[in-house]
Amino acid sequence: MKVAVLFSGGKDSTLAAFCCMYSGWDVVLVSMRSGKESMMFHHPNVQYCKMLAKAIGLEHIEVQTGNENELEDLKNAIAKLKVDAVATGAIESEYQKQRIDGICEHLGVRSFSPIWRKNREVLLGEVQEYFEAYVVAVAADGLGEEMLARKFDAAFSAEMKRKSPSASVVFEGGEGETFVANAPFFKKRVEIKGWEKEWEGTSGVARIKNARLV
Repeated sequence: MKVAVLFSGGKDSTLAAFCCMYSGWDVVLVSMRSGKESMMFHHPNVQYCKMLAKAIGLEHIEVQTGNENELEDLKNAIAKLKVDAVATGAIESEYQKQRIDGICEHLGVRSFSPIWRKNREVLLGEVQEYFEAYVVAVAADGLGEEMLARKFDAAFSAEMKRKSPSASVVFEGGEGETFVANAPFFKKRVEIKGWEKEWEGTSGVARIKNARLV
């Protein structure tokens, strides 16, 4: 079965890609270059998804889009790929899942969300044990610029719980975003050579200055 995985380079889409690979499916990674205010697609450092795809050893396509047409652009890209299913890393977002389900229904392909409704603490433990991930965006009360470009590990999560007790530890409420630099199924690791932080009001992003495969 050929599966298109919506891939942002973050922990959830990377885990979804692994689930599909583990099932023995033919996986192609699809990344959306969308506007920074998109409610559908992760945006920080998405330009490094091609490098991540090389690190994993998977085919990758990038779809350029604007906020107004992003779902239509995604639908057209998936139609051209002639896949049997589309997989996402959605955990609890009905907004995202319903829209992808609708696209898949229109195209007559299966919609697959391998980590949907998975226990947050179990998911957090798996990601922090097996992934080398970094925090590339934060947007939650109590979290400041000092949380950016940090390793997404147990120490980070403990500090986050202290500073923002009501925030989702897996960032499913938009509290943050991640970038996965390495995992056990990667053929190579992404070595990040520096960060550029941007902070405005109560949110910010950490952009990768430069990176290479090692």
